[in-house]
This record gives sequence, C-alpha cells and structure tokens, in this order.
Amino acid sequence: MPVYRYEVKEGVAGCAHCRDGFEIVQPISEKRLEKCPECGCRIVKTPVAPSVGRSQSGLDDRAKAAGFSKLKRLGKGEYEKQY
Repeated sequence: MPVYRYEVKEGVAGCAHCRDGFEIVQPISEKRLEKCPECGCRIVKTPVAPSVGRSQSGLDDRAKAAGFSKLKRLGKGEYEKQY
C-alpha cells in the first residue's frame, strides 16, 4: 500500500501532529484525508519521494542459496556473472 504525507493547510495553526506533517499508509481506493485525525484542522496531501533501494527481503541471498545466477549487463550482448 502507498504511503501518503499530509500537512496542515497554509494559514491554519494545527496541532503538533499535523503542523510538521505526518505519514499514513492508505489503500489507493480509500478517499484522501481532509481533516487531521487528532485535531480536525484542514490538511492537504503533499508529494512523497518513492522508496528506492536494495530489497529488504533478502531476495538476492535467497536466490543465490537456491542455486540461481544473477547476471549484470555490461554492454550489447555482454553479461557478467555476479553469483
């Protein structure tokens, strides 16, 4: 499920929870929040950079243990075996 970040609408005081912004995990099908769940102030959804990085699930380690090979592309038609 995607993570959404909400902040208090400009010009509104807000509470400690929404003043600095907060993140919430919501299904895409669920409507966006319009009010802070703590104080009821109007909030707006702000953009969040996607999380990109190495898999935390250990996929490479499990694949290697299962006997799979991983190839890295060096150029057109050239590959290097990493494990």
